[in-house]
Formats: sequence, structure tokens, C-alpha cells
Amino acid sequence: MVVGAGPVGLLLACELRAHRVGVTVVERLDRPTGQSRASTLHAATMALLAERDLLDVLGPPVRGTGGHFGGLPLDLAEADPEHPFAGVWKAPQTVVEAGLARRALDTGARILRGHEVTAVTSRPDHVEVVAGTLRLRARYLVGCDGERSTVRRLAGFDFPGTPAGRELLRADVAGIDVPARRFERHPSGLAISSRGPDGVTRVMMHEYGTAPDARTSDPDFAEVVATWRRITGEDIGGGKPLWVNAFGDACRQVTRYRAGRVLLAGDAAHQQLPVGGQAINLGLQDAADLGGKLAAQFRGGGERLLESYHEVRHAAVSRALTGIAAQAHLLLGGPEVIALREVVAELLDLRPVRKHLAAAISGVDQPRPQRDPLRDPLRDAVPARAPREDRRTTMGTLSGKTALVTGASRGIGKATAIRLAREGALVAVHYGHDPAAAEEVVAAIEGDGGSAFPVRAELGIPGDVHELFLGLEHGLKERTGSTELNIVVNNAGVMGGVAPEDIVAEQFDQLYAVNAKAPFFIVQRAIGLMPNGGRIINISSGLTRFANPQEIAYAMTKGAIDQLTLHFAKHLGPRGITVNSVGPGITNNGTPVFNMPEVVEQMAKMSVFNRVGDTSDIAAAVAFLAGDDARWITGSYIDASGGTLLGG
Repeated sequence: MVVGAGPVGLLLACELRAHRVGVTVVERLDRPTGQSRASTLHAATMALLAERDLLDVLGPPVRGTGGHFGGLPLDLAEADPEHPFAGVWKAPQTVVEAGLARRALDTGARILRGHEVTAVTSRPDHVEVVAGTLRLRARYLVGCDGERSTVRRLAGFDFPGTPAGRELLRADVAGIDVPARRFERHPSGLAISSRGPDGVTRVMMHEYGTAPDARTSDPDFAEVVATWRRITGEDIGGGKPLWVNAFGDACRQVTRYRAGRVLLAGDAAHQQLPVGGQAINLGLQDAADLGGKLAAQFRGGGERLLESYHEVRHAAVSRALTGIAAQAHLLLGGPEVIALREVVAELLDLRPVRKHLAAAISGVDQPRPQRDPLRDPLRDAVPARAPREDRRTTMGTLSGKTALVTGASRGIGKATAIRLAREGALVAVHYGHDPAAAEEVVAAIEGDGGSAFPVRAELGIPGDVHELFLGLEHGLKERTGSTELNIVVNNAGVMGGVAPEDIVAEQFDQLYAVNAKAPFFIVQRAIGLMPNGGRIINISSGLTRFANPQEIAYAMTKGAIDQLTLHFAKHLGPRGITVNSVGPGITNNGTPVFNMPEVVEQMAKMSVFNRVGDTSDIAAAVAFLAGDDARWITGSYIDASGGTLLGG
């Protein structure tokens, strides 16, 4: 059972019904309010709605412009320009609610309106609820009933934090004509106004230093008119108020998102200033994360999986609340914050600062909620492995470093991940399609006393790098408390193996998408996480130095990798970040051809050492470039072909 038929409760109902879990939504109000308290959706929210085929409920969504941090301009698209939903999107809450309600009903949810919850009793195997004249019971109860949550109060959740110290008034008014204002600061207060396509103007205002009254109801329009006049000198009293309310900058969060069979989501779990639309976005992300985990309990999912809902969302929202509190100070402070605003404005001139803050607001730096945790066990819901008691205590050359190795479930990538971990690095083992193989690599590393975790992303498709870094940053944050990334090894690649007369455009495009495009955007994304002195190693190929007509297209992609290395080395040199490429020759990567002795014998003759290469040979070269001893080497192509290029 879900209490609350707002966007959060309705999305949760849709998610549960998608997993064929019976769900009843209980709502206090007889009908929707018709009020759009929120109208902004961010990239992470749009992505989860798209993944659930719910974008059509937005009617359709319209891309907005810009964004802000505490009233200072900030383009949220800078969080990840490659994200398919980069930036901000406008979708009135009334439209979102109506669309989600239709989808919930169409898929079999039951919505009971006009019933106020008055009692909640938890039992070992169910929850009993009294709502008006109804007596209901359910396996689980989720409170999505807003910042004054009845479920939270009746179930006894702790809700610590700070009360509101400043208040804003807000109204939708028809029949007025005032200038558009975007966080316009006046001597006595803040004024915001924007006119919608329907001719209705939304005004928001705050008089500096004004604390919330002990209100029992929304303010009347006369108070809004008087406050607007004091701040701007304008009279909006001739307009027709459609909706008036007040809200403050309270900042609270429950200590636990779950108490037995009762859970909370959205504003029931956290209260914040609704600045930049973050409130509705955080709530929808709560619902998306909880839906699959709660549905899994009806299909054999363990308690640990459901408990991970608290772990994931409490941490994500706690971080967001910190940013919102900072924004509230910048936005609502009077003359005392002018100097601080000037300093923050200077910082926003720096691209890494803009990127960091935009990612935090738009949610793209958070793990993507799972649709079905039971079918994708390596995603963010799985708790971190317990520390091994036999953890190695010796210090390696990369001790304390973090590394990403792409294509690390087999071959050169596998050997590289194991070698870097042996040197002390925490390694993100990237894989595309074989989770079992990635887990084997992680198990091998941990069996040797190292640290690693798997990260899934299929490269060469839209959104690939975004998906990769969501999992990477979450894994790093979970294990180190930071998203700092010291080493990147671009190893993942696909071979061609097609005669130049036979290759088709689709194969050619796929080779470039995986072998050249993905590494470029991985480096672009990584350098925002990389401190000065980082290491980037790109796996090239000896085929950029000698000819094999069967691999023309493949060799072209590796030539692009060498150019990526050269130019990024120049670009990142001032930061002490080295960028190098390693060119393997014939290397035993476990493919069937290396089980044919006569073929191996012929291949071995190409090396001056009269043998084929081993993946550990390449891994050793990568490990050297990743360490401090290679600090004076950058922009170089390291021949790791066993002397193949020396000629016959």
C-alpha cells in the first residue's frame, strides 16, 4: 500500500505494477489539487522515466533553459553534455500527476481518494492501516504523503534537522503584467516572476530576514500583494489569484528510510527548500530506486536488497540537502551574503566547478535506479563486499590510487586489472556483456588481497560513457568516500577481421564507436575526477606501425587512439597528467587460435624473442606507465610487441 497520490506515490505504484505487484494508493484528498508546485525535471529523472516508457505522461516534456545555483546562473547541461536529457525540462506537476495516475490505473493499481490515514500498526508479516472508514492490510506500507507525512508520524520515524528560518510567498496570478524577473535582488528582498504560455504569472518573493509565521493555512492574496509592493514597488492587486502558498527553508531528513515493513519516499523522508525543482526530482528518484527493490521482495529478494534502499537514497539525498542549504543561504540572505555571492560567482567561471555543481543538482552523478535488481545483481543495489581478514598489508607502488580498466573481464584488460590491483590500486573492472567473467576477475583480485568492483556499460551505444561513470562514481564513493579517479586504462575494443572489400558501413561505425569515440569521451569525463598527476593509458596496436589488410578499419581506429594520446598529453601536461599509448603485438588473449600449436609457432617467429606475447607482458607495461616512475613520459607510443616492429 502507498499513502499519497502525488507524483512520488504514483510513480511507485507504476513501478510496482510493472512487476505485477498488487498496489493500493490511499489519498486524503477527494481530487487532485490542480496546483503545480513543481514544474522542473532534471536529466537523471528524465532518464529514469524514459527507461520506464513514461515520457509520454509528461505531455510531451519541453526542454527548458539554463538553471542556477543559489540564484547565480548555472547551465545544468554542463553536468554531462552527452547525456540524452542534458539540461532542464519543464513539466507541470499537474500534468505529471495526471499522466502517472492514468498509467497506474491502466496497469491495475487501485487509487482510493478521500480517505485520511489515522492509524498504522506494524505486524511481523504485514501492516494494518485505518484510513477513514477503511480497514486495510498490506505486506508493506510506503508513506509518500509529503513533508507533513502522517505515515512518518504514526510509524514513529525520527525526523531531525533544522526548522525553517526564512519564508517565501508564492502565487499564480492571472490578469497581471509585470516584468519577467529571475532571482532579482532588491534592497529589501528577492523577487521572481515568470509568465506561462497560458497567460498566468507565477510570482515568488522573500523579504530579507522574514521568518515563517506559525501558519495553520496558506497566506491570503492580500499578504502577497502587500509583500510584492514592498519589495518591487509594483501593485499586482488587480490580478486574480489562482493559487497562493508559503514555504520555508527547513532542512530535515529521517534517520532511517525504513522501519520494518513501513518505508518512506519523497518529502515524507526529507524536507528541503524547493529550489531549482530538486524536491520533486529527489522524490521521483526515491520512488524509482525503491520500486524494483520492493517488488523483489515478492519474488525472493533478500532483506539486504530492500535495506539497500535506505543506504543508496539516504546518502544521495543527504548530499543534495547540503547543496540546497548552501543555495538557500546564497538565495535568501540579505546584504550579509553579497561578498559570498561574489566569490561563488567567480568560482562558477571555472568549468570544473560548474560541472560539479550541475551534476549534483541534476542527479547525473548518482547511481541509476535499477528496474529489476534480481536480474542485474552487479548494479548499485548490491552491498559492498565485507573486508577480507587476509587483506594484504604490503604497500604497492599504486597504494591508495584508484583505477578504471575498460574491457577488464578478459584478455589484456583482465591481466591489467589484476596487475594494477596487485600494485595496490582499487580497480573498477569494466565489462559489457559478461557479469560472471567480471566477477571472476574481482574474485581473483580479492583472493590475492586486492580491492576491486565491477562496473557494467555497453560501449558504442548512446549514453555508454554516462552509464559507465554512474556506476564507477558510485562504486568509488561507496568504497573511498570520494569519486577521485587516478588512473584510466582505455583497453576495451573490438576487432574487424573483415577484408577491406567486404566491410560494411555498420561494421565500420561500430569499430569507431567502441575503439575511438568511447575512449575520447571516457577521457573527457575522467579528467573532471582526476587530480593533478593522474595517469591515462590507451591501448593502441602494433597494426598502426605495420600492415595487415584484414584489419584496415581496426588499425584506423587505433591510429585515432594514438592521436588522442598525443593531443591530450599536450592539453593535460600543465596538470602533470601523463597520457601514453601501449601498442601490443601478437598477444595470447585466450582466443581459440592460440590453442593451435602450428599457428602459434608461426606467430612466434614475428617476435625477436621467438614467442607470442602474454597478457601479463602488456599489463606490466601499463603498470609502469601508471606509476610514479613514468612521471616524465607523456605523449608516447610504447612498443609492447616483443620486437615485432624491428623487422625480419
